[in-house]
Amino acid sequence: MKCLNYLVLILIIAGALNWGLWGFFQFDLVAWIAKGNTTWLARLIYSVVGLAGVWSLGFLSKCKCMCCGSCGCGSGKGGQGSCK
Repeated sequence: MKCLNYLVLILIIAGALNWGLWGFFQFDLVAWIAKGNTTWLARLIYSVVGLAGVWSLGFLSKCKCMCCGSCGCGSGKGGQGSCK
C-alpha cells in the first residue's frame, strides 16, 4: 500500500508538471511523448494520472489534523502536536 501511495504521488506530480508546462508555455508533454493528445497512449496516461488524483483524495483524511487541528494535538494551530 505504501508503494502504491508513492506511485500515486509521483503521478500527481507528473500531472501537475504537465499542467504547469501547458499553463506557462502551452506545451503538453504527454501529447508530445504520445505523438498527439488523442492517441491511445496519451489517453492511457491521462486516465492513469486522473485515477491517481482520485486515489489521492484518501490522503485528505490523513492530513486533517495538520490542516485544522481537529484532533486536539495543536499541530494545526502552530502548536507542538504529536499527530503524524
